[in-house]
Amino acid sequence: MARQLHDTLGALGYDKILEKSISAIPDAKDRLAYIANLTEQAACKVLNATDVANPLQEELEAGAVALGAKWDAVFANKMGVEDFKRLATETRGFLNNVVPQRTAATREQLMEIMMAQDFQDLTGQVIKKVVSLAHDLESQLMSILIETMPGDKRTESVNSLLNGPVINAEGRTDVVGSQQQVDDLLDSLGF
Repeated sequence: MARQLHDTLGALGYDKILEKSISAIPDAKDRLAYIANLTEQAACKVLNATDVANPLQEELEAGAVALGAKWDAVFANKMGVEDFKRLATETRGFLNNVVPQRTAATREQLMEIMMAQDFQDLTGQVIKKVVSLAHDLESQLMSILIETMPGDKRTESVNSLLNGPVINAEGRTDVVGSQQQVDDLLDSLGF
């Protein structure tokens, strides 16, 4: 029976299709590993940039809150002239030095986060190729199964399996959703 199946597949040309499909699987695994690697690198860059930017923002926030409290004292007439002069100098220093330095450093980290997302373009292309490979492999295997199926088992619902997976199963009764249903379908087809 195995020899007959092998000869039939060879006669139909499916042996070359299977060979091509099987040789594409290691390439797909390499592509998926590449995607995982780039995604991991991007996630690390984003987390590192966030770790750097967070203290910068906390420092700005603390400085602004402290200056705000002192300015509240000025508006409540609870500060003398000398304290007011020190506050004005401190505020000027904060606005002219601290804020520009911390915002520039934060902007640099935001740019790092943005640049870390460049992997998306590359991985998107690779994902499309892997999905195409998976679709081709699925179609070829389904064709082989249907072609080698006994004639009395081949029905219209079996032939519709070549249409690929259902994306939106809502309102449909011809969609399998569990491994048990897949096993039952294959059993009904004689496999």
